[in-house]
Parts: sequence; structure tokens; C-alpha cells
Amino acid sequence: MKILVTGAAGFIGFYVSKRLLEQGHEIVGIDNLNDYYDVNLKLARLKELGVEGNAFKCSNANFKFLKMDIADRKAMESLFQQYQFDRVIHLAAQAGVRYSIENPHAYVDSNLIGFVNVLEGCRQQKAAHLIYASSSSVYGMNSKIPFSTDDRVDYPISLYAATKKSNELMAHTYSHLYNIPTTGLRFFTVYGPWGRPDMAYFSFTDKIQKGESINIFNHGKMERDFTYIDDIVEGVVRIMDCIPQLQSSEFSNAQAAYKIFNIGNNQPISLECFIKAIETATGKEAVRNNLPMQAGDVPRTFADVSELMAAVDFKPKTEIEDGIERFVDWYKGYCK
Repeated sequence: MKILVTGAAGFIGFYVSKRLLEQGHEIVGIDNLNDYYDVNLKLARLKELGVEGNAFKCSNANFKFLKMDIADRKAMESLFQQYQFDRVIHLAAQAGVRYSIENPHAYVDSNLIGFVNVLEGCRQQKAAHLIYASSSSVYGMNSKIPFSTDDRVDYPISLYAATKKSNELMAHTYSHLYNIPTTGLRFFTVYGPWGRPDMAYFSFTDKIQKGESINIFNHGKMERDFTYIDDIVEGVVRIMDCIPQLQSSEFSNAQAAYKIFNIGNNQPISLECFIKAIETATGKEAVRNNLPMQAGDVPRTFADVSELMAAVDFKPKTEIEDGIERFVDWYKGYCK
């Protein structure tokens, strides 16, 4: 198939592109290569996909990379006019809960305007299936555990979460009005080699290796459903051909080919266990700096993945010790 992957130089987009290329698909990858974190890491990921140089020439005939901002309406219109995609996998976004407090406009540009441009492209092209990244952050401080896609998610506590919830609402509208099959994937704390430097596991590893102190928010009284990158990719690839059919929900008669799935490890890990896994993998002890909870953070995430299991017979399974060990091995090689 010919597949569009947005955010192809990003953490998840890189891995999804790599997997799809291995399966023999033809990929058009786009990314604006912004400087939210080290651009060199993004370029290194592209190099792994065969893309090098300022012209972004690729040694893999099945992969074409375009430097493009999804918020650029004319560029996105031109992209969809030029290519007839069999699938659209939308992973580009301005990420980060805490950064959304500092720079809200970046989230509006990328996560709202950019997403409308993707939806419009799918509408004009009558796309067979749009798969897009949502986030566990939409659950906010929900008290019901584990988090289910049937739960209400009307109370986001960060602008990032609000934009992801907005994406789900926008996708439902386009599915209803234009019969575009859309599937949103709520990712739970994705980690692994080639990951984002702004994520805790990356910064903790970096500081522990250097003997620097790490900031532990809420005095370590947090749990996260850490999900290894390979499990995320497996879920995305399986969902790609699981095209939703027209249906209404128990709350509304509005017909839409629309679906939401959680992709999480279904096994929350305490921050203390998480840090111990890094200490074991690095062979060094962390210097802890305990701090109060930060605005926008939540104390716990926990994915109910029963719907994912029922739909594609898969649930993430990588243990935190194994995943962190693989990340640290990569880190020592990449950051030496």
C-alpha cells in the first residue's frame, strides 16, 4: 500500500515507518523537523531510514521524505492532490504536557490547525482509513481505574490533553459527515531506543549517567503505564487494517465509522520501580531531588486494553526491566 506517515522523523513515526518499509509498503513521510528537542536526533532517525543530506535523498526506493509542516494548509493540500494514499497514519503533533503550559500557540498550530489539514486531505481524497495518535492524557485525573475508552474524558488538565481530546471530536465529526473511517489511538507513556529527550526515562538516564540529580515530582508518588515502542508499533500496524464500520454510540444516534483504542502495557509501574530499573541498567545510583506535583501532571495512568485485544488479538507485554535495559544500551551507544 501507499501510506502517509506524518511525524516520520519523530519517535513513534520513525518506528512505524521502519516497520511498514520492512513489510514492503510505499511510504511518504513528512515532518517539519522543529527544534522542540534536538534536531540531530530526528536527522539520525531519518538516516536509519536511508534519508540523508539537505535534499533528503533516500536510498530506499519505497520511502520518500518531505520536510513539511502539517499546519501549512497549501502544502498539505498539494500533498494530498499529488498522492493517492491507501492509509494515512497521523503521528505528527506538538508533544509534551508541561511545554503546553509555556507555549500554547505551538499546540494550536500543530495539534488543531494541523489536524484539520489532515482531515481535509482525507476528505478530499476519500481516504480508506485515517489512524491518528491521541493520548492517555485525555483521561486527566479520572478516578476510575483502569482507564477505559468508555470513560468520560471531559476534564483535561493540560492544553496538550485538550488538543488531543479535540482531535477525537474532530475525527468523529468528519467520520459522521463524510464517512471517513477514523481510528484514534490513546498511547500510554511510550519509551524505548531513539526516544524523546524530554521524556523522564531519557532525562533520568542521562543525569544518572552523569552523576547529576534527578527531579522527582510528587515525591515519587506516581504510577505510569509505561509502554515499550515495539508494542506501540505492533498495535498501530494491526489497527491499520481494522477499519471501523458505521455505527452509533450508546449516547448518540449519530452514525460514524469511528473508533478509539487504548494502547498501554496494562501494568502501571511506580516511579520508584521505574528509577530502580534505570539504576540497574546503568549500574549507577540516582541522586534524588524530591519536588511537589507539577501543573498538568496526573498521579496515575492505567490502560484497559480489552477492546484492543478483542479487535486485533494483541496487547503490549514488554516488561519495564527489559525495555529500560534496551533503551540504556542504545543510549550508551548513541550518546557516547
